[in-house]
Order: sequence, then structure tokens, then C-alpha cells
Amino acid sequence: MSEALALRGGVAQALGAYLLAIADDELITGHRHSEWTGLGPDIESDVALSSIAQEEMGHARLFYQEVLRLTGRGEEELDRLVFDRPAAQFRHAVLLERPNGDWGFTIVRLVLYELADALRLTALTRLGVESLPALARALQREEKYHQMYADAWLTRLARATPDSHTRIQDALDVAWGEARGLFEPVPEEPLLLEAGVLAEAAAAQERAWQERIAELCGRLDLRVPPGTAAVGGRRGEHSPDLAVLLAEMTEVRRGDPGAVW
Repeated sequence: MSEALALRGGVAQALGAYLLAIADDELITGHRHSEWTGLGPDIESDVALSSIAQEEMGHARLFYQEVLRLTGRGEEELDRLVFDRPAAQFRHAVLLERPNGDWGFTIVRLVLYELADALRLTALTRLGVESLPALARALQREEKYHQMYADAWLTRLARATPDSHTRIQDALDVAWGEARGLFEPVPEEPLLLEAGVLAEAAAAQERAWQERIAELCGRLDLRVPPGTAAVGGRRGEHSPDLAVLLAEMTEVRRGDPGAVW
């Protein structure tokens, strides 16, 4: 019996929806990182962020493949799943679709996302489905370097000058509400928790994330912003920025629908 068939009562479909949100996070953040190629503050940053973008898109592909498997579709559906959906069918957090802005905002967003992703991958290693913990452990080996890069740049910018410190604080203030939206649960979360597939709720991950952010801010003399979470992305509610991003990302697909990703 296949693993998907063993997940009964709609649990396989629910898990597919959960993984789709993760895949969309990775794809959209990877695309935004790729936009810095040739435009970073130095050649080392161009190479580093381009490499991170490539790895995030590779991770997205792996999660999309799991979505297809769990929902009973074949590999030939991959390009349609990635490129042919309208904006309202994407399930990533809204923060990730926002334009890059300046380098400081990109680094702040990278830090906030990588810390959240690290907690999510740790939770995936405890997922009650055979194939996914091994996948999560493999991705953790690459993601730790993303975190190291992000932390090094944040520290550099927060400590460089009073002006750069202020700009980092401003970027954190702008990103904060939508960063908390990274932990918006997918609608299928209660079913997955009840079935014992998920080991913990998104709210528990957010509490751990907030603790890590507080420690980081304390080290760099930054203030954790007030404010509630800005949610909606996990339900397909996005900003106009996504339509612009998708138009660019799918240009080749629309020009040559037979091309293979």
C-alpha cells in the first residue's frame, strides 16, 4: 500500500495542502532572492544570494513533488502546479511576495524567514509520515548556511553606523506583522494534528520563533516591534505585488507552455 493511500479520511489531501504552503514559501522567497543577481552590494553577495535562491527553488521542487505524490498526481503535473495557478491559489506568506526594497529590508526578511523555516524543518523531522522527516533533515544541512549568512549580514548592518542601525530597525518594524503571518496555520492544520501527522501547531513554532527574535534583537540593540500578525496568505489572500511577481516568473511558461522546468 502506498503511503498516500495509508493516510485515510482526507489526511493525505490535508498534508498535501500543508506542504503546498511550504513549497510556495520556498518558491516565492527564492524568486525574490534571485532578483538581486547582479545588483547586490558586492560580488560576494551576488553569488551568495543567487546560491540561496537556487537552493530555495530546489527545496520548493522537492516539496511540490511530495504534494503531487500525496494527491495522486504524476511528475508531469509539476509545471502546471507551479506555473499555471492563479494568484489566489498560492499559499505562501504575504511577506515573501513583497518587493525586495533596499538591502537592509532583504536581510531582515531573510533573517525572519530563515529562523521560521528552521523551526518548521525541525517540526517536519518529527512528522508522522515516513518519507518527510528524512527530506527535512537533508534540507536542514543547506538551510543552516542560509541562517549563518543572514545573521552575519544583519549583525554587520545593525552595528555599522547609527544610520544603518536605524534603517534595520525601520525594516524590522515594516516587516514584523507580515513576518508573524509566516505562522498562520493552513486551514487543514486541525485535521493533521488530530490524525497525529503534525507534531505541533504553528502557534507553538511562533512562540519559539518570538523567543529567538527577542534574543537576536537584544544582542543587536534592536526593538521587537509591537503589533498583531497580518494573515491571509495561507488562504490565498495576497497583495497586488504577487500578480507582478507571477507575471515575471511565468513569462517563459506562458511563451512556451511545453517547456519543462
